[in-house]
Amino acid sequence: QVQLVESGGGLVQAGGSLRLSCAASGSIFSINTMGWYRQAPGKQRELVATITSGGSTNYADSVKGRFTISRDNAKNTVFLQMNSLKPEDTAVYYCNFRAIDRIYWGQGTQVTVSS
Repeated sequence: QVQLVESGGGLVQAGGSLRLSCAASGSIFSINTMGWYRQAPGKQRELVATITSGGSTNYADSVKGRFTISRDNAKNTVFLQMNSLKPEDTAVYYCNFRAIDRIYWGQGTQVTVSS
């Protein structure tokens, strides 16, 4: 059973940076889009950023210019560099892989930004 393993979350002050990573524990055939979503307490899960196998990226308006998504196709890994963090970025962050036959989710990593 392939799992997505996330790392890099934690507590940071406003204006700080964090880098999230998400790697598959085994091989996944033909991953198309990789992405990051987040869910704050009492709110629905929302899209943060996605990146296709060809490198095309898409960002939520709230993170444009501050977050950067990237991927290493050889290692089935996706990254999220988060700069200029704000308290409203506080949430559980989930990675997401969309493969040809199914969708995979990570277990979530907590990001807390203090003011």
